[in-house]
Amino acid sequence: MSNGAFRFRVMAAAVALGVVATTLAGCSGENDTPDTDTIVADDGCTPVIVATSSEKVNLMEDLGELFKKSPEYSSLSECATVYPVNVASGKAAKYLSDSTTEWALGNDTAPSVWSPASTVWTERVASIAGEKVVAGAESFAKTPVVFGMPESMAKALGYPAKDIGIAQIHELIENPDGWGSVGKSLWGSFKIAKTNPNSSTTGLSTLLMQAYAASGKTQDLTTADVGAAEEFSRVFESGAIHYGDTTGKVLQNLADKTTGGGSSYVSAITLEETSLYNYNIGNPDSHTVQPGETLTPPDEKLVAIYPSEGSMWSDNPAVVLNADWVTPEQKTAATAFVEFLHTKDAQQVLPEYGFRPLDASVDVSTTLNGIVGIDPAQPKTTLPQPAPEVVSAAIDQWTQIRKPSAILQLIDVSGSMDEVIDGGKTRLDGAIAGSTTTLGEVRSTDEIGVWAFTTGLTSEIDGTQAEGIAVVRPFSVLGGDKEAMRSDIQDLANAQRGGTPLYDAIATAYDYMKQHAETGRINAIVVLSDGEDTDSRIQLDSLIQKINADQKEGGNDKSVRIFAIAYSSSADVESLENLARASGGQVFDATDPTKITETFQSVMNNF
Repeated sequence: MSNGAFRFRVMAAAVALGVVATTLAGCSGENDTPDTDTIVADDGCTPVIVATSSEKVNLMEDLGELFKKSPEYSSLSECATVYPVNVASGKAAKYLSDSTTEWALGNDTAPSVWSPASTVWTERVASIAGEKVVAGAESFAKTPVVFGMPESMAKALGYPAKDIGIAQIHELIENPDGWGSVGKSLWGSFKIAKTNPNSSTTGLSTLLMQAYAASGKTQDLTTADVGAAEEFSRVFESGAIHYGDTTGKVLQNLADKTTGGGSSYVSAITLEETSLYNYNIGNPDSHTVQPGETLTPPDEKLVAIYPSEGSMWSDNPAVVLNADWVTPEQKTAATAFVEFLHTKDAQQVLPEYGFRPLDASVDVSTTLNGIVGIDPAQPKTTLPQPAPEVVSAAIDQWTQIRKPSAILQLIDVSGSMDEVIDGGKTRLDGAIAGSTTTLGEVRSTDEIGVWAFTTGLTSEIDGTQAEGIAVVRPFSVLGGDKEAMRSDIQDLANAQRGGTPLYDAIATAYDYMKQHAETGRINAIVVLSDGEDTDSRIQLDSLIQKINADQKEGGNDKSVRIFAIAYSSSADVESLENLARASGGQVFDATDPTKITETFQSVMNNF
């Protein structure tokens, strides 16, 4: 997509926030496995592969085209082509920390440039794998971390005249009256959407901002401050609806009318200002916008709340990697591209994508303004990035204070799961491996159960005979039962095979979890299926209506969310998406069954 085409789209959206168009689902930004046949072309030029966070893919494409017209490009002795590849910042940091000889996603797309959302990740890699891996990482763009709130809700708290702080949000979460404490009892409890700090820059920055707010500091945050903030942060985490790798799916759910909108789903979302910008112009999941695609702004925009205590910034570095897979030719071309990112020509493009330039002479007000919920004069206070050991302390603390979970895994064991996928393994083998490998994410205090479903099975569940279900592991607190549970799941390899009563199984699991859901936990069903429903008595529309009714009846303090894994190209993705969105959950793409363990990891990041 050309710079001119994108500029026209942004200007059209920003002028009115009311264009009539079709929103394409696009790519969620959560699939880290690129299609190398389409991303890297054999054009005879040196490929400069840029591993970047999802919200910068379009930006990097545009900058890659501008690069070809720059003096930095002209200085090269041979041609080069920039190829952005979407990789979540935290995942790329883990890959680089683990190895600089092999790229975890395949050396065909191994990057020569890395552009995570924050230098917090480059510093983390430097502290684990050595400074030389990411030597010279420098910011070229920035965006503050904010709380996005539906405008009507923000106004109930005094926006825009009144400053709103993290301490005030903490009080709303802690208060049993929730929104009722400010005269809006119909809105229920104050619910917040957060991302997993192990993979998300926003999630990590929010944790640190909480510690800053609890300590009363605006600089020099220490590990002792993080420790002292534990109870403050624990309360804050108690308001989370669920966690995730990125904010994109949460924003997509908020935009989707099937969620009921507004307070029935979430009260505030922690996100980068650029993600709020994308939401308000009609790209809620910050997917790669395709040529000719038009965008539909939401019915109600989000406004950026810049906490009165201060905000951290995602400073978006770009660094040439010192990894074994980077050839001398790639290093030369990559160095020229990174140098170009700091030029005036490149900096002027940033506001069109919701980013703030480092070059203060660039006017951002025509794009980043109140029309899209942004105040370019904010934040008033900048919170500095703390030392790596403080960051590690915050992540370690989160594993203990994050909101507890209650998860029911629902695994398809129908006949199609016998299909061979890789090295003689079947789909069911992959599902078993994914489920057991991610058991490490489940704490002993979490509640978990595992059911299998296919025709010909019968189990007694809460005193009632449930057809098509086998209880593999009864739903209960895990405790010290992890190894026994692993063994129970592995026994699925010998399960009988039959048809696929997908809707009946989900309906039974949903009714069960509704009865056992608890306030103060993330109550969820994780569904894995490789096919379409073949044997259910309940119709899809009836099941969706049932879930929608529950979401709208005010019982959202104990909502049961459905997270579905579409396990093959024959899976009924559309139906799974409808069910998941109705519940405020998500669908994950595992159409490449060899990536099932990684997909399970993404699912478990929500809990």
